[in-house]
Amino acid sequence: MSSDKLELFGRIGIWSPALRTADADPARRGEVTEAVAALDELGYGTVWIGASPSVADAANLVQATPRITVATGILSIWSHTAEDVAAQTAQIEERAPGRFVLGIGVSHDALTPDYAKPYSRMVEYLDALDAAARPVPAERRVLAALGPKMLRLSAERAGGAHPYLITVQHVRQARELLGPEPLLAPELKVVPEPDLEKARTIARGVLAMYLQLPNYTSNLLRLGFEEGDFENGGSNRLLDALFALGGIEEIQARVEEFHAAGADHVALQVLTERSPEGVLPLDEWRELSAAFSLR
Repeated sequence: MSSDKLELFGRIGIWSPALRTADADPARRGEVTEAVAALDELGYGTVWIGASPSVADAANLVQATPRITVATGILSIWSHTAEDVAAQTAQIEERAPGRFVLGIGVSHDALTPDYAKPYSRMVEYLDALDAAARPVPAERRVLAALGPKMLRLSAERAGGAHPYLITVQHVRQARELLGPEPLLAPELKVVPEPDLEKARTIARGVLAMYLQLPNYTSNLLRLGFEEGDFENGGSNRLLDALFALGGIEEIQARVEEFHAAGADHVALQVLTERSPEGVLPLDEWRELSAAFSLR
């Protein structure tokens, strides 16, 4: 990783759907901002706000922390106009230069009523970000890229790619398509549970929803999985490829595999038995920070 990318993103970050605050009540907003301040102190390089966030979600977290990079992971281009996003991004940049990265993606057909020609729509959206009164610089945006065309676009029109629900093999292929310079910052789901069967049960509970979305299953088929791997919440083979399951040593090993395959930064999504969307797994975040010597 170049020194600029290392300084901005760090090698390890946290991805969580529980970090949205724009629509939260004051008590919840305070809980989330305190958690992100703790992640900053723990040495993580970037926090990625999941669950289709807005720029407003990121603005709250940037204001609450002194150092950590805040990124949307991933803002849907169907839900926010490029003009509004560019203006809001510029406002954050004024208050906290260099602290925000705009992650954008095309979401999914099943979740978006107007979904059509996603690649063309992404190109149009990037054109609009460039043409805005205060453009979003290409190096300060990343794309949720899975397939070859979107990966190439993320190298040509953005700072890089933030792929979700992928394997080590996909990281390796993505790096080949991107080339050496663009950022490759995959999300990785980790289940810190030494009992493998218990860990797989937790993983299946999470994976089942994603296996209903063709963007993900099509990508997995390209990687050599079969339709049978998608049945009953996912085969063991699929779970073991998509998740880091086990104790700290197993998680460290999988993160190292991602880095060795070409990832600059790995965004960890921690999953436990008690981790529905709103839960902030602070204990596990602290444990992982210590394991990776992030402070």
